[in-house]
Formats: sequence, C-alpha cells, structure tokens
Amino acid sequence: MKALTRTDFNFEGQTKVYHGKVRDVYFIDNKYLVMVATDRISAFDVILPEGIPYKGQILNQIAAEFLDMTTDIVPNWKIATPDPMVTVGKLCKPFPVEMIIRGYLTGSSWRTYKSGQHTICGVNIPDGMKEHQRFAEPIITPTTKAEEGHDEDISKEEIIRQGLISKEDYEKIEVITRKLFQRGTEIAAKHGLILVDTKYEFGKIGDQIYLMDEIHTPDSSRYFIADQYEECFAKGLPVKQLSKEFVREWLMANGFQGKDGQKVPEMTPEIVAGISDRYIELYEKVTGKAFRKAADSDDIKARIEGNVKMWLKENEIN
Repeated sequence: MKALTRTDFNFEGQTKVYHGKVRDVYFIDNKYLVMVATDRISAFDVILPEGIPYKGQILNQIAAEFLDMTTDIVPNWKIATPDPMVTVGKLCKPFPVEMIIRGYLTGSSWRTYKSGQHTICGVNIPDGMKEHQRFAEPIITPTTKAEEGHDEDISKEEIIRQGLISKEDYEKIEVITRKLFQRGTEIAAKHGLILVDTKYEFGKIGDQIYLMDEIHTPDSSRYFIADQYEECFAKGLPVKQLSKEFVREWLMANGFQGKDGQKVPEMTPEIVAGISDRYIELYEKVTGKAFRKAADSDDIKARIEGNVKMWLKENEIN
C-alpha cells in the first residue's frame, strides 16, 4: 500500500501554498483553493512519521458528501472534487476560531472533567456525570486556531471581548453549528451511528458566511455504534468509537501524548495497515456505501497533478 505524505505542485495561477498537519493547500489567483487531503495523520498536534494509505481519499470523500448534504443550512466553500484526494473551492477569510460541539462527555472533555475542572470554555458541566454520558443539550466549546502548536480553549464571551469574531457573526455561526450538528446526528442515526462531537470552521466572502474545510469526517468528528452504546454505558464498559480516538489511545498506551521529551512509538506496517482498515470501516459506516479505493497509480502525485490541471484548464480557473 502506498501513502501520499508530501506534495510540491506548481499550478498555473498559483500564488502560494500552505502545508498543514494533514492537508496541503494551494492558492490560485487569490480566489480559489486546491486542497489536497494527504495521507498524513496527526495526533496531539504532532504529525506522525508514517502515512496511512487511503486516509486522504476517505476524508476528502466523506467531507464532500456532507458538504453537499448541508447546503440548505449554510453555503460552503466547495466547488468540485477533481480527484479522490482533492477539493477545489472558494477562498474565504477564515474566522480564527473552531466551533466544537459536543453531545456527550467524552474524549478531551472527559479528561478535563475528570481532572476536576467542571467548566469548559465558559460552559458549566453538571457534577456527577460519567464518561460517555449524554448532555441534556449539546454544548459548544470553541477553540482558537493556532498556526503552530496547540489550539486553546476559549469562551464565547472571550471571543467577542477580544474581537476575534463580532457578536453578530458569532451568534449566527452558533445557530449554524447547532443546525449542522442536528443534520449530522440525523444522518448518522440512519446508519446506526451516534454523532458524538465534531468541529466546524467558518469564514466569509464579503458579508456572506461560508462553511469551510472538512465536515463530519473521522478526523473532525467522533461516532458511537448506536446499538452498543446504551448497554456499554449502563455497564460502565468501553464504548466502541469510530473516530481518530483509537489512534490517540494507542499512542497514550505507548507513552506518548505529544509532550516534550516523549517519542512517538514505532508505527510498524501492521499498525499502519490496521489504522487504514479502521478508516475504511468508518467510511463505510458513516456513508452506508462500500469504499472504492482510487485507481492504483505508481505515482499518486502525477495522478493528482494531472486531474487538477485538467480541471483548472476546463473550467478556466487559471
């Protein structure tokens, strides 16, 4: 199995490129983005040393499908997907905050709660809650978007006080966040899943708010298996998750949480193949479709470059 971990394209009209944790973003004519979902994988804000075959394709295709299924709630940046690992879209001015919405007390919110901190991002969490317990109503726990290092929790009040987002815009994206989460919850339920938590990113073109980046993927979201959740929660048993959490759990079990001096455990071919299989499983459960691997190519980069250049030319984007 091959994995794409780095790109270095030079498209016509290209003005700059940004290499993120898992995506490489090419700016075209300062109006459009060519976003390549690589097979890189990150955890605890650290890019792990091995790529995961098909991960980029999976993330790109799940995001594209959910973007298409939510356009009635909010317009989004997507224009087309000229390659299984690529989305071309509109360049927006991003808000410097990620909107995280949680339906259950799990993952990092549970770790924070368990440590004795019962207020997260200005939201008070009731005493006596258990891991994986459902909130009476989903809570929104925003984070700042760090260019480097760790994102930081922040409250609604602090976002507005600092002028990161205007009060008017924040209240709009808060409503949109809840509507998107409700839509994702309904779609997940049809496939026997529970959408546990997720994050959304927003930006603007002029006065119009747009949904950006990925949506409801295993990197940005967490899912439970619906028919297992109630029994496992009632008995205090581990709840099976479909998310990237299993990667974080494997890292923690091997002494790595992204802290100074810690070393990433060896990612053997067996570990890499296992992670790839889990991503494929999640794709099939989230979408209800069989995963079709992109046509094999001796050079994935050449395939992507050819597909993107052809699309840009045909659509006179450059």
